[in-house]
Amino acid sequence: MKRILRILLALFITVLLGLAGGAYWIYRDLHKAVTHNKASRFVEIPRGSAPAVVAKRLAAEGVISHQWPFELYMKLTGAGSRIKAGDYKFPSPITPLAVLQKLEQGEQRMIRLTVIEGWTRWDIANAMARIPELDLKDSSVALSLMDDTALVKQIDPEASNLEGYIYPDTYEFPPNTAPKAVVDMMVRRFLTIWTTQCADKARPTNTTPRQIVTIASLIETEAKLSNERPIIASVIYNRLQKKIPLGVDSSIIYASKLAGKWKNDGKVYRSDIERVSPYNTRIHQGLPPGPIASPSESSLKAAVSPAQTNYVYYVREPLRNDGAHNFYENGSDFEKGVQALRKWEQQRDADNAAHRNHSSR
Repeated sequence: MKRILRILLALFITVLLGLAGGAYWIYRDLHKAVTHNKASRFVEIPRGSAPAVVAKRLAAEGVISHQWPFELYMKLTGAGSRIKAGDYKFPSPITPLAVLQKLEQGEQRMIRLTVIEGWTRWDIANAMARIPELDLKDSSVALSLMDDTALVKQIDPEASNLEGYIYPDTYEFPPNTAPKAVVDMMVRRFLTIWTTQCADKARPTNTTPRQIVTIASLIETEAKLSNERPIIASVIYNRLQKKIPLGVDSSIIYASKLAGKWKNDGKVYRSDIERVSPYNTRIHQGLPPGPIASPSESSLKAAVSPAQTNYVYYVREPLRNDGAHNFYENGSDFEKGVQALRKWEQQRDADNAAHRNHSSR
């Protein structure tokens, strides 16, 4: 009898030690950081996935070392019922318990779209078409979505498209977002900026919101420095008041884009300058019919609150490479500024040619 008891005790102790050893092994496995090569990739956890399916997927991806301890822990603690579906990125190294914490918190992969200040709706459509998750056949599909002006009708009843009303910013959205919803998101961002920065401000010479956005788009394409935007705005208003054509090259380029004739090489050709279009501000007095680009908040502010100056001309300052301008009140001083710029450009081209010749030897 004693012998049997000793055997049973030995078996009990063996089992107890085995359980303790197993528990310790599980504990170590759950707390040990795992190094894997999937840190830059998303791991999808579908909705309604059972703990066994989740553990198997994570083990297959190498995010956890062993499937069954992770699965057992989820079942024993009830964590399996708290897992949220989504697309997850797991840093490396990471412990299984940290993996589980992320799964309980939830994570969704977000698509990012950046709209640059001064972009046209064609630029924005091209950027949208390059995002695979939006599933756009080509940029023309995205462009057609920008013909729906319902969101801006209250401030611009004349709008026939959303040019100027898609705010330049960085946007994030889930992969299953419809392209139309993305466009609406960007327009609503513009409306927020308009409401907070422009709606309640007294507008110069009783300008309409559409005219303000048009002026802001001109400022955006002309000004490189924030502190110059109100001054360039003053030049635009002064020229409008004096009935001097604005002569903004970016509006001429826009006219060529509308006609499908823009060569997109950064040069303005004679054919562009002579193009018959209401957007050609060299041959037509006054503002173009509508916005020509997406203006930033600072350009919108400048259009609403221009500086008070007598300037009617500006030209790039050749001795600076930051886009600064010199401003003038009369044509003779302006011509001197133009000549100084031309002389600098000729010297620059000559220096570049000499450098290329020297490099080719």
